[in-house]
Amino acid sequence: MTASDQRPVRALRDGLPFAFGTLTVIPVDVPRWDRAAARAGMLCAPVAGLVVGLAAAALGCALSAAGAGALLAAVASAAVPAVLTRGLHLDGLADTADGLGSAKPADEALRIMKRSDIGPFGVVTLLFVLLAQVAALAEAYAHGLAQGALAAVVAGVAARCALTLAARTAVPAARPEGLGAVVAGTVPTRAAVAALAVTTACAAAVGALAGPAQAVRCALAVLAAAAVAEVLLRHCVRRFGGVTGDVFGGVAETAATTALVALALG
Repeated sequence: MTASDQRPVRALRDGLPFAFGTLTVIPVDVPRWDRAAARAGMLCAPVAGLVVGLAAAALGCALSAAGAGALLAAVASAAVPAVLTRGLHLDGLADTADGLGSAKPADEALRIMKRSDIGPFGVVTLLFVLLAQVAALAEAYAHGLAQGALAAVVAGVAARCALTLAARTAVPAARPEGLGAVVAGTVPTRAAVAALAVTTACAAAVGALAGPAQAVRCALAVLAAAAVAEVLLRHCVRRFGGVTGDVFGGVAETAATTALVALALG
């Protein structure tokens, strides 16, 4: 095997542990913690999202099959991603909301985001985002196990694909330290767009198992998630001068919620 043939193997070997080690609580050994590993890891982020989504779908479907209603299955499916990320993405969403809601200069807003407490903007944002996720998942489970499982999986993948896009080279870090600084600007823009295209195609392929209309809905859900997450990302870059780990968490939760709502609207 030539050196060029070994590059994709090395990227997967470094990228998958980085993605699972930073984006989930799944115990893995992360052999490298540098920019190259971060680039590979963020490109592998949708794979971590697939595992999170499958776990969420499995618990939701198990409860539903055991006789639980659609609402309880939805709560379970919404809880799994929070557990598998130690709530870091939700915490990042709340901190980002507090920072954006502050009228103070960017450096002071960033200090607000680093505090351990959650302000009123964060609490309200968390409340409505989680309500939206549970309501959308309940709508999906009300139409059958397959619909609920598909929604959970698509949301998980779309959320992590949004992280790949947020880590592209055109997006700077707001701070010189932290996870945001490690992964910010690591993914070439073309590679990030290609990851979105592959994720969209895979979502459509899975949706196609339930018919052509479902394939279109799944593809549009991923694209809508990426679009809304991009709006938030650009606003954060303008407000804070770049991205932080909290912004990455906010982007992921925004994308997941958008994907779920898009599927519910269908």
